[in-house]
Amino acid sequence: MTTVIKAPGEAAAERSGAGRPEDGGKRGSDGMVLNVFSHGFLALWAVLIILPLIWLALGSFKTDAQIGGSALSWPANWHLDAFGRAWDKGIGDYFAHTLIVMVFSVPLTMLLGSMAAYVLARYPFAGNRFIYYFFVSGAMFPVFLALVPLFFMVKRFDMLNTYQGLILVYVAYSMPFTVFFMHSFFRTLPTAVHEAAVIDGASHTRIFFQVMVPMAKPGLISVGIFNILGQWNQYILPSVLMQPQTGSDPERYLLTQGLIQLQQQQGYATDLPVLFAGVTIAMIPMLVVYLSFQRQIQAGLTSATLK
Repeated sequence: MTTVIKAPGEAAAERSGAGRPEDGGKRGSDGMVLNVFSHGFLALWAVLIILPLIWLALGSFKTDAQIGGSALSWPANWHLDAFGRAWDKGIGDYFAHTLIVMVFSVPLTMLLGSMAAYVLARYPFAGNRFIYYFFVSGAMFPVFLALVPLFFMVKRFDMLNTYQGLILVYVAYSMPFTVFFMHSFFRTLPTAVHEAAVIDGASHTRIFFQVMVPMAKPGLISVGIFNILGQWNQYILPSVLMQPQTGSDPERYLLTQGLIQLQQQQGYATDLPVLFAGVTIAMIPMLVVYLSFQRQIQAGLTSATLK
């Protein structure tokens, strides 16, 4: 009888079943099935998102008869008349009102939210966790629950149908998510850099703006894009707070309100290409912003888990 002496590593590999071709083939087939399923799901999701966008864009160049005839047919004549009519019917003013609000609301949200998140993440003090959970709890309540008290509060400050009133509400509405996201991001930044800046004699303000903010740039871009998308698509808040209060009070409708007004103005004389063109005008800036910063968004969302 011949006795085969195996090395300890070979014996352990044999006991664990490693190196068996049938096991490797099974795991490979399982991974292939999982990849096919995941890629198929993502492809289906992409189709469900892209097709409505194509339908809207094509409808802007069609007539009412062509829109009613075939949903995805190519326009007979490519012209921009619908965009001009939509702009003349108020889309240009609604677009300007939305930009005025967001030029102030988004930077204020990012500044105040990142400052609050930085303090809560880096400076332990009595009540730190309570204040943090107080901020985070604001994201758990739907905005519908606060509409009535919010309306009377803004009315008491005489800020109904004003840009500054809606800007302050947007900032307060976006703060919980901003603090929650940036708090987690600031906690992942290296402590050694902060301590080195303190040893060098830098003030807290200088440490925040010149050291921590540049390091947190991926997170700031990510949460900034989310705030832009959320505030751009907001409908319920401007519908409640941006209504004319008197006959002489001017209309300051935002884009989401303006699209509803554009639909109601048509009445029985439907002009669907104008409505499609208005939706396309409202959609294009957000597509440009997201496609331009998609890599930064992905980096910001993954960097907190990779560090």
